[in-house]
Amino acid sequence: MKIATFNINGIKARLPALTDWLQDSAPDVALLQEIKSVDEAFPREALEDLGYTVETHGQKGFNGVAILSKLPLEDVTRGLPGDDSDEQARWIEATVIGDSTAVRLCGLYLPNGNPAPGPKYDYKLAWMKRLKARAQALLDDEMPALMAGDYNVIPQAEDAKKPERWVEDALYRPETRQAFREILNLGFTEAFRTRTSGDGHYSFWDYQAGAWDRNDGIRIDHFLLTPECADLLTECWIESAVRGREKPSDHVPVWVTLDA
Repeated sequence: MKIATFNINGIKARLPALTDWLQDSAPDVALLQEIKSVDEAFPREALEDLGYTVETHGQKGFNGVAILSKLPLEDVTRGLPGDDSDEQARWIEATVIGDSTAVRLCGLYLPNGNPAPGPKYDYKLAWMKRLKARAQALLDDEMPALMAGDYNVIPQAEDAKKPERWVEDALYRPETRQAFREILNLGFTEAFRTRTSGDGHYSFWDYQAGAWDRNDGIRIDHFLLTPECADLLTECWIESAVRGREKPSDHVPVWVTLDA
């Protein structure tokens, strides 16, 4: 089972790039973030024509997440539990049925949090607290499950080309990294770092100042796996070449392959 997470940075602006990527790379499941579209306006037919079932949790103009799957999906839910007043579209779940195993997929777009400190950063930390509670519930279910998407978290200094530039940023502040570690320490596996060590591996490059050409990036798109899901992991990699294509997103796909 090949699963990719991809912050597409606007489905309408990036639809040709997305359909080209889906045809070239052919994920079984793609978890999308920042679709920036209400559900009714999402161009589902173009993706259904490629053989994908489409489930969205959209919002006008910003945020929004989606699941595209060539495999059967069951029990789709939308919205991160813990705050009924939260109207931001940042979380979608479904169970995907593989050849031998069912896997619970959680696609997320974690708040950016800037400027920090401030109300947006308070919202980010509160959201991460809710994420921790949902993560514990997934562990308690004892089934293969993963949480993947744009976490807006730089976990360690090696995950940024120039970490000193990010010291006061909401993506790298100590409180952010601590909240991320607390989730990992519940018993999750951060898939990429089980397969690849060292610096120079990024999933986001700003559009400004030639960041892509200089590989001045950060790694903020992650897969967190429950123990039952980690047992199925065979590969995890970053498809960085996608950033060099025409009209790209500022993120690139990150992949896992599961023996499921």
